[in-house]
Order: sequence, then structure tokens, then C-alpha cells
Amino acid sequence: MILSVPAPPARRTEPLVALGLAAGPVVALGFTRFAYALLLPAMREQLSWTFAAAGGMNTANAVGYILGALSAAWWSRRLGARAAFGWGIALSAVTLLLSAATGTYAVLAALRFLGGVTTAVTFVVGSALAARIHTGGDQPRSARLVALYMAGVGIGIVAAGLVVPAATTLFGASGWRIGWLAMGALSLLALAPAIWATRRVPDPAAPAPGATERAGLRALTPTFAWYLLFGAGYVAYMTFVVALLRTQGLGAAAEAAFFVVLGLSSATGTLTIWARVTGRLRGGRAPALVSTVVLAGVLPVLLWHGLPAALASAVVFGAAFMAGPTAATVLVRRALPPHAWTRGIALLTAAFSIGQAFGPLVSGLLSDTTGGIARGLWLSAALLALAAVAALPQREPAPSPAPHREPVTAASTR
Repeated sequence: MILSVPAPPARRTEPLVALGLAAGPVVALGFTRFAYALLLPAMREQLSWTFAAAGGMNTANAVGYILGALSAAWWSRRLGARAAFGWGIALSAVTLLLSAATGTYAVLAALRFLGGVTTAVTFVVGSALAARIHTGGDQPRSARLVALYMAGVGIGIVAAGLVVPAATTLFGASGWRIGWLAMGALSLLALAPAIWATRRVPDPAAPAPGATERAGLRALTPTFAWYLLFGAGYVAYMTFVVALLRTQGLGAAAEAAFFVVLGLSSATGTLTIWARVTGRLRGGRAPALVSTVVLAGVLPVLLWHGLPAALASAVVFGAAFMAGPTAATVLVRRALPPHAWTRGIALLTAAFSIGQAFGPLVSGLLSDTTGGIARGLWLSAALLALAAVAALPQREPAPSPAPHREPVTAASTR
């Protein structure tokens, strides 16, 4: 059977390929993961949930995310990276559409769990594909392309911020169902650019003789600890911040403005600031700086009330929170040989998702006490501070072994 071998994309088309892959984070994180915060107030009101129950929904999502992260490398080998990425997006779209069809807690929790699995597979495999776009040794350029892929999260948040509040305003109590439907439909449309991009990512390099990934993974131990704490801290904020703004008297228009500013800040900050920072800072300095800036973004809504505080929080937090996955991917690219990038990103993402599993649940339990939602979000701030400290011992990984590439012809046979 004759199979064409994808050639590395031309330097001028590399950003277009990264942007096409960014459709994955749009769906997986912008819609399936983060838009729940916008839908939560309406769902909690109509379905009579406690904050602990609401946090439990994101815990179910995070448990699925752990399973998806741990199995992502297997799915990539089993189906091929391109097919695993496309199926992840398609199945995420299905879970979004089905979430509109029920108000039963157990069914919604199961869908959040399944959405977590598909989200993790999409994000992990997509991150590895993004790391492969540039096959040369220009590390800053590779970091910029990874950052462009990560910017899809901000694009998805902006889209959700425009669609979901409009649905809950126009359709009242049933608006949250329309929100799920709208995001499911947009997710199906995102398949086209994603598939186009995967066909232009070169195949991974063959392992270099004697290449090993164990030493590289051990060298990333401080990064594993940082990523777990960072995941717990940032997702607690993302889960409950809109509910907090509502208790402070802000309405649907202000909530929409907050989410749109958050998404725009994420997309622009990831591309204009963190693409450079994560490519140039060594060791744990980039992760520590990311955690510190994200912590600074949490504080405005805890210390002050009103729209200015909310928008300040959206700008600072939004500009930095997706720099965490960018920094993690860059460190994996430096520490591991190319054939091991998917597994390395998957294991780091599993640690990240363990944090995301307990963060919203504990924050929700604290929010149900007399201190209210603000008390739960102070946990977010404390975890982000610990994350910054945990990242500092990380030393610059030794350069990964040079990839061993077989001669590439126009076609190969299998």
C-alpha cells in the first residue's frame, strides 16, 4: 500500500498549521472545560445544586481528564495521532450536544466525565502535534508555535463568552441548554481546520540509538509538583469566579464582558508575551513566574467588588493561565527525545488533572460554609502561591538526544 509521507510545512505556513490545530483547544478547553463556569449560575438555580454539587461536576470532568491524559499516548499509537486528535474533537462535540438534553445530575456528571476524557486526549495529542510542526532546532520558534496552538483556548473562551450569556438572557431558565447546543454545533464546524492541519504535521522522528525518556522524566519532578498545584489553583478560580461575580451584584452583561476579556487576554497574552518568555527562561523560572502572575489575577475579585475589579482580574489572569501548559510543553520538548513527547505531555497532564480534580471540590465545599464563594477562591490563591514555590527547584533539562531520521522519500510502503 502506498502512503504519502507528510513533509515538514514550509516555514511561512507553520503558523497556519498551528492555528488549525488550535481548533482542538477551542473545543476541548474553551467549550468543554471552561464554558461550564458561564452555565453554572443558571444550571445551579434551575437544578437546585449546592456549590459542592456544582464543584463535583468539574471533579467528574477532571477524573475523566486524568483517564484521558493517561491513555492519550495509547490512543495516539492505536489510532495514529491525527485520527486520535480528530476523534477527540468530534466526541467532545457530541458530549456538548447531549448535555443540553438532560437535567439529571448523574447523567450530566457522566457527560462531564466523558468530556474530560475526550478533552485530555485532544489536548495532549494536539500539544504533541504542535511541538512537531517545527522540526528544526530553533527552540524559541517552536515555543511560539506551541503558544499559537494554546491560544485556541482563549479563542474558545471568547466565543463562549459571546454565545452562552446571550442564550441564558434570551431563553431564560432553559438558556443553559441552548448554550450547550450552540457550543456543540460550533465544535462540529471546528473539525474542518483541525483535520486540514493534522495532514500537514510531519511524522515523528524515529528514536535515536540509545535514547531514553526515564532520566528526562525524573529530571522534571519539580515540574510535576508545580503542575499539580497549578491545576488545582487555577481551575478552582475558573469554576467559581462567575458565580462570585453574580453574588457581588454583576449581571449577565458584566459576566459576558468578563469572559470575553478573559479570552482575549488569554489569546493575546499567550502569543505576545509568554511565547517569548517560555522559550527563553530556563528551568523552573517560567512556571514560577506564570503561577505568580495568575495568582495576581485572582486577587482583584477577592479584594474588591465591581466591574473594574472583575475586568482587571480577567486581564491579568487571562493573560497568564494558558502559559502554564505552554511552559510544560516547552520543558517536555527540551527534556525528552521527540518520540517521547506525547507520553511526557500525557504524564504531566495527568498530574495537572489530578489537581483539577480536587481543586473545585474542595473549593466548593469551602464555598458552602459561612465564608461563601470568596473563601473557596482564597484556596485558589494559596495553591497558586505553593505552585510558584514548587517550580523553583526545577533545573534546565539536559538537551534531548538528536532525532534519528530515516531518509524521507516522496512515498513509503507498508
